[in-house]
Amino acid sequence: MKSAILLSLAFGVSALFAVERVASPNGLVAVEFSLQEGGAPVYQIDYRGRPLVLASRLGFPDFNAGFTQTRATRNQHRGEWTQEFGERRRVPDNFNEVAVDLRHTSGRLLRVTLRACDEGAAFRYTFPDQATKTLEFAAGELTEFRFPAGTFGWEEQGTEGEYHRTPVGAITPYCERPLTLEFASGAFASLAEAANTAYPRMLLSPIPGAADALVTALGGSSSNLARVAEFAQRHDPSIKLTAGESTPWRMFVVGDQPGDLLERNYLMLNLNPPSALTDASWIKPGKAMRDTTLTTANSKAIIDFAATGGLDYVHLDWKWYGPVEFEAAGETIVRAPNLDVPEIIRYGREKGVGLILYVDRRQLKRDREKIFAMFEQWGVAGVKIGFVDVGPQTETAWITETIRQAAKHRLMLNIHDGYRSTGLSRTWPHLMTVEGIRGNEHFPTAEHNCTLPFTRYVAGVGDYTVCYYDKRLTKTTHAHQLAMAVVSFSPLQWIFWYDRPSQYHGEPEVEFFRAVPTVWDETKVIHGRIGEFATIARRKGDAWFVGTINAKEPRTLCVPLAFLAPGKKYTAHLYSDDATAATATKVGVTTRTVDSTVTLEVPLLATGGQAIWIEPL
Repeated sequence: MKSAILLSLAFGVSALFAVERVASPNGLVAVEFSLQEGGAPVYQIDYRGRPLVLASRLGFPDFNAGFTQTRATRNQHRGEWTQEFGERRRVPDNFNEVAVDLRHTSGRLLRVTLRACDEGAAFRYTFPDQATKTLEFAAGELTEFRFPAGTFGWEEQGTEGEYHRTPVGAITPYCERPLTLEFASGAFASLAEAANTAYPRMLLSPIPGAADALVTALGGSSSNLARVAEFAQRHDPSIKLTAGESTPWRMFVVGDQPGDLLERNYLMLNLNPPSALTDASWIKPGKAMRDTTLTTANSKAIIDFAATGGLDYVHLDWKWYGPVEFEAAGETIVRAPNLDVPEIIRYGREKGVGLILYVDRRQLKRDREKIFAMFEQWGVAGVKIGFVDVGPQTETAWITETIRQAAKHRLMLNIHDGYRSTGLSRTWPHLMTVEGIRGNEHFPTAEHNCTLPFTRYVAGVGDYTVCYYDKRLTKTTHAHQLAMAVVSFSPLQWIFWYDRPSQYHGEPEVEFFRAVPTVWDETKVIHGRIGEFATIARRKGDAWFVGTINAKEPRTLCVPLAFLAPGKKYTAHLYSDDATAATATKVGVTTRTVDSTVTLEVPLLATGGQAIWIEPL
């Protein structure tokens, strides 16, 4: 619908203009586009009739004014698709959109596509086929996000950073995404990017002189705040696109409470193309255990433990092929002494346990095709890529091509360090997990774990690396760690990260790790308060698994089991913190019969948790 409206913009311009408005199918989300005075493109987003994003400028340096609108095309879609390796099997995909074609005074063309979905909103730029075949922007992109007064963001600096609730106006340059936002109206949103295959990574920085406003900051990031100024001079935000190409989507997932953001995070997947694989039968989700012992005999012992412990993979981590620093020596992969990888693979096959191998990105940049072909010949199940460069456009394109090449050789992928997926696992389902998370490598606080479901996990998979026995695990209880196997979503889920088989002494609660799946048919958030507590329920087949984690205040939560099938009886196995348990882990195991009318009382210690396995009686 077009209408003439007089609007005072946050950046101080008032003008009479025509508005292109599109609303979501459920009518709760609305996106508006207009050309302001001087031909400046502007958008805004409303949720439940209240502003979510105030009028904000669109465009690029020297390409954000001087436009005239030539056409607006409307489109809608209603449907769903099936996800084999995700947090929910059936994914709704419903939206209305408008594509606005613009002509710049230079003659160059630009299209802005704005999409309103039941789960949120998204927009992106496209450069239609035109006389100017290549478009370059050395200084990046200038998309603005101006928020209502009183908006807070859960700021993170660096992809393995901690989170801090910060007024939007006080956020430090190069803030990570997704950025979860808390509005004075009581609404919540998560700002992220989707479908980034060959474009600089989007980060967020404040707009100088503007309150409650952020702007895209493309390129890399620094986790050390003292080095932000230095970093700002050396990161590469430059963009080079050819006619016909589109940028990634800028997207908002919206909700009335934090749990809505996790339940609706499939919006990021919907903004990516369907699977590019014609055969995904070789993709096998499962649980993995790390092996750093680097001898064939020890690897076989860990495979034995994995086979009896319900684990599907053993992962040989860094140094299995010798020194990591090969650049100076110019060497390629060589196996460590006393380590026969083909023999380990053969033995694992006998036990039903696959092998995942680590490779440093420097070796892949030199010999990617050779290494992947060798791993395929050996029968390797997957590859963990370490120290991957992220940020500039060239690095994003290299990661995407590496994902394609891994599919060619039927290798599942775990990409580590700074990389976060932008929903590419829909197109490339063998991209099983990525790091880009402060997980148990750092032994984070319980508050951090209670923040992740509503911040980082809005971007999907995260390799949290659950740990159970290591003596450094002092910031949470063992029941909390059991629950993290449900709270944390990763189709390849690493269990016992720093642990050894010798540390297992028959603790009965470990049966939960044996039983818990890694991919799901349904996901529900029962409770959620950012940084304080979370209860996540996930279904696989007829069984449900529930993980509750708590931060620093003891509390009791009521967990209604209304998600169970009505009229059906179930056995609930409850794994709870129990100081009287006769094990070093102090986890008690109880069972009871339940149905959909039952509400469980869950008493939680400070930094504690509870895991529940519910199976049909």
